[in-house]
Amino acid sequence: MEKLVAELKQVVPFKDSTDIGDLVLIVAKEPQMLVYALVTDISRDTSRKDEWWNLSLTFLTVPPQETTWTLRTAQMTGMEVFTMGGEERFVKAVYLTPTIKKPPEKPLPEKDEKEKNSKASFLKRVK
Repeated sequence: MEKLVAELKQVVPFKDSTDIGDLVLIVAKEPQMLVYALVTDISRDTSRKDEWWNLSLTFLTVPPQETTWTLRTAQMTGMEVFTMGGEERFVKAVYLTPTIKKPPEKPLPEKDEKEKNSKASFLKRVK
């Protein structure tokens, strides 16, 4: 897992923090998966003494799947690989930059004076 995470860090632009609305990359060894999820909520788990967070995620699968994982800050920010059910997991937010640029708007062609003053209708009267 450590080798895979190191390789991913070379090709994926990761963030250092995780916030609501972030896209996170989730890597699991068993079952083997590499999937994106949307962070829909982060709330403090007050039932635990140490600092744990309820990380609500929507997996971007078909159909989308919602789940909540309880993780420490280091786990939900990709600072450490952790285990769930004895299997290794890695979660880290991805830094997204807009790469699709909107084409510049073309100005509408100017109508000549005859067209501007004409109130001709496109409808035809049929008898």
